[in-house]
Amino acid sequence: MSATDLDTAPSRTPANGAPVPTLGHVHLKVANLDRALGFYRDLLGFEVMERMGEDAAFLASDGYHHHLALNTWETRDASPPPAGHTGLYHTAFLYKDRADLGAVVQRVLDAGYRLDGAADHGVSEAVYLRDPDENGVELYRDRPRSAWPRKPDGSLKLSNQRLDIAALLAEARREQS
Repeated sequence: MSATDLDTAPSRTPANGAPVPTLGHVHLKVANLDRALGFYRDLLGFEVMERMGEDAAFLASDGYHHHLALNTWETRDASPPPAGHTGLYHTAFLYKDRADLGAVVQRVLDAGYRLDGAADHGVSEAVYLRDPDENGVELYRDRPRSAWPRKPDGSLKLSNQRLDIAALLAEARREQS
């Protein structure tokens, strides 16, 4: 989400009257900063806004101060938490369209990363994998709001259908040529 998005976000007041937040940034503990930068900067396309030596880096898109922070303050050379423990399920990164999603998926595959899954949720198409520190990552694109599936009462109808990765990658190749 860019700063511009925040300026134009629709104003809502929930039933309980609480202020409505927007997601500002995610801060991840990593074991190796250069390795994490190789993933988030070089593969996913974030820009380093500031780096604090080997301890931390702040990354963003669209010139925002930071959407993603990475640090080794407590975790330099540490191992990932074991499966089955609480923590962050995944961080989701939104790409502007299907071609961009396909292009970034091709980049992570070419870099040797394994996909954990892929789904068509009706409102979006998503691909799931793990970063170098075993943090869950979702790469996705939204369909236009006008195309989101709805129930008869007007509420969203989310789904979890299989996403054809081969078709996604083929479309990205066609768009790039």
